[in-house]
Amino acid sequence: MRLASRGASPNPSEMPPLPSSTASAVQIQQFYDKGLAHASYAVRCGRQVAIIDPGRDPQPYYDFADEHEARIVAVIETHPHADFVSSHLEIAEETEADIYCSKLVGARYPHKTFDDGNRITLGSVELHAINTPGHSPDSISVLLMDEMAQTRAVFTGDTLFVGDVGRPDLREDETVGGHKREELAAQLYRSTRNKLMTLPGSTKVYPAHGPGSLCGKTTSPDLDSTIAKELKTNYALQPMSQEEFIRVLLEDQPFVPKYFGHDVKLNKQGAPSFEDSIRAVPHLRPHDALQPGVLIIDTRPATKFRAGHLPGAINLMDGGKFETWLGSVVGPTEPFYLIADTQIALDTVIRKTAKIGYEGNIKGALLAPLRLPATSPTVDVAQVREHPGQFTIVDIRNRAEAKTPVFDDALLIPLPELRERAREIPTDKPVLIHCAGGYRSAAGSSIVQSALAGVEVLDLGEAITEFQKQAVH
Repeated sequence: MRLASRGASPNPSEMPPLPSSTASAVQIQQFYDKGLAHASYAVRCGRQVAIIDPGRDPQPYYDFADEHEARIVAVIETHPHADFVSSHLEIAEETEADIYCSKLVGARYPHKTFDDGNRITLGSVELHAINTPGHSPDSISVLLMDEMAQTRAVFTGDTLFVGDVGRPDLREDETVGGHKREELAAQLYRSTRNKLMTLPGSTKVYPAHGPGSLCGKTTSPDLDSTIAKELKTNYALQPMSQEEFIRVLLEDQPFVPKYFGHDVKLNKQGAPSFEDSIRAVPHLRPHDALQPGVLIIDTRPATKFRAGHLPGAINLMDGGKFETWLGSVVGPTEPFYLIADTQIALDTVIRKTAKIGYEGNIKGALLAPLRLPATSPTVDVAQVREHPGQFTIVDIRNRAEAKTPVFDDALLIPLPELRERAREIPTDKPVLIHCAGGYRSAAGSSIVQSALAGVEVLDLGEAITEFQKQAVH
């Protein structure tokens, strides 16, 4: 059932009109979810709409179609996404649109195969499939061709980003295919050289991700580009051998969050209704007893958490990357309680949790209880500055970030590994946790505080910025 439009939906932004005689007939609308750095698209020609790589919440696409008195006739998945849950099945069931994806996906939902040579007619234009494996073995890109058979745009999924290409190391686990990263990187080399780089330079490039996505490593802040611009500026498209491409691409890739494999499998079968799934989340009263041993995710600001929280809780603040960090710290089969300080805040984090397919893990969602017996100590920044050797300092940044150290002899344990490795931390001195800006250290210090009972655990928080300046100079 369609609902009223919600303010939390991804921000739609209309792309510039295509430079052709069809400019007045074809409209491309980008929907950008900054939290997941995810871009999806509506392509409208006349009263027909195709949706490409939709996010979990289908409402923005319904609103777009209704606004233009058009009908969604096609939903295209460029590949089974790892970093978010798609609403392709829900949209198809609601609108009777056809779902299109590569035959290599092995999709377990009703669909039409969309591979080299296949096309979809949308008013006076056509959408053509080209197989572009590499990020995943089943990746496709989608060419928009006008009535003169001229290529006007390409929707590249996670194959080609602005300034980057998709990472090829997300399908190595046997549960998602067991494909070696070197083999996929070689496929990506051929996909870019033999297919995408041969397109006309004026072809607009519309990727599925922007800056901050963990599906790439050096993505540009720009959200669209052209083939000519990418040939000039994208490091991965410069002249090099296949062997050099593989080496350059695989070095310094970011970590793989725990939830990625889970989302690949969920997207292959199709996710249930977004709103129905949210309504099914159990809501508890603040004074209800919580089951012992179940993880507690407290999404309140760090200052409130330090002043009082439930014992063992992890302070994963609601923020710009909440979904990513939730799915990096918490495993896909792990139940947890979700705490916020207002009903609006609680509703927001539930919806964000559902975007990565974790809503079924929520054992209960509740407002913060009045009695919060545990507290966290406050760090003396001056003491850290003058006597850093009096602390066991733990750097929870990613390995690439930690190549520029802030403190000598700091122990490096990236946040996604911290729950599993917290007991490696020496406890003969107070433990000081730092990241790059303060967000992760709030989560990290709460994880260590829970794991090392009786040890003084301090969060350097946002004060890390002044130490970074000193390290640079």
